[in-house]
Amino acid sequence: MRVVVLLGPTGVGKTRLSISLAKKMNAEIISADSTQIYKEPCVGVAKITEKEMEGIPHHMLNVTSILNNYTVKDYQTDGRLILDKLIKENKNVIIVGGTGLYIKALLYDYKFSDEQGTIKFDNFTNEELKQKVDEIYKENNIHVNNRKRLERFLTHYELTGEIIKNKEEKDTPLYDFTLIGLTAPKDELYPRLDKRVEEMLCDGLLEEARSLEKLNSKKLMTLIGYKEFINYFNKKISIEDALKETKRRTRKYAKRQYTWINNQFKDVNWVTVNFNNFDETIKKVEALLGL
Repeated sequence: MRVVVLLGPTGVGKTRLSISLAKKMNAEIISADSTQIYKEPCVGVAKITEKEMEGIPHHMLNVTSILNNYTVKDYQTDGRLILDKLIKENKNVIIVGGTGLYIKALLYDYKFSDEQGTIKFDNFTNEELKQKVDEIYKENNIHVNNRKRLERFLTHYELTGEIIKNKEEKDTPLYDFTLIGLTAPKDELYPRLDKRVEEMLCDGLLEEARSLEKLNSKKLMTLIGYKEFINYFNKKISIEDALKETKRRTRKYAKRQYTWINNQFKDVNWVTVNFNNFDETIKKVEALLGL
């Protein structure tokens, strides 16, 4: 029984690699993606389709509605139930996703308070939450779009009077696993991300954003692509600007993912992706794993 973790920025090829490895290892896949946990968004979050799964069992996809308050702690609880069950059944497991905090919470001694704070976040925008965090600790590096981390910071501060800093993140693994990180030069990855945004438009992102707009979900407005095109529907920006901003935010997100993973995880086996010959990349990873 083996647990393999695939890390890396969006668009780098984690999904394709995970399917190939799962076939080779006869493994099941656990998603660690904070956007694919929700049932509603599909096109804009590049959610894997049934066809793309190729019969491989997948877990932690479409778990809840975007209208519900699903936390990192919820993911930790649900994900560990599945992971522990698969390990008990002596199944090989591949954990794949770009949400580093989900992987950290799932696999490491990452504890959450059982207490509930009195702050109700539903009535605050991301910008307002960010302002509150900045007032408490101006040196924080929490991005305005990282709503979950903003909420966690404020709740922890309210309950304990203490400030969460990066050094307080837990680094003690609770499972035996191998970390594989996929990376690519910016001049190769970023054009691919731009192209993928354009492909999402062709695949129905505009129509999906319009249909989900009626949910009036603040979480939806934090997801790249949806906020931009909903602003276009409301005549706040042009469609050209919506497309341009979606591409820009996607590139910045990929950069943040890589930086977070690189800073938070030790012993990552980094593999540079060959987009022109992805089979070569697969072989490199198989060799690292001794397959």
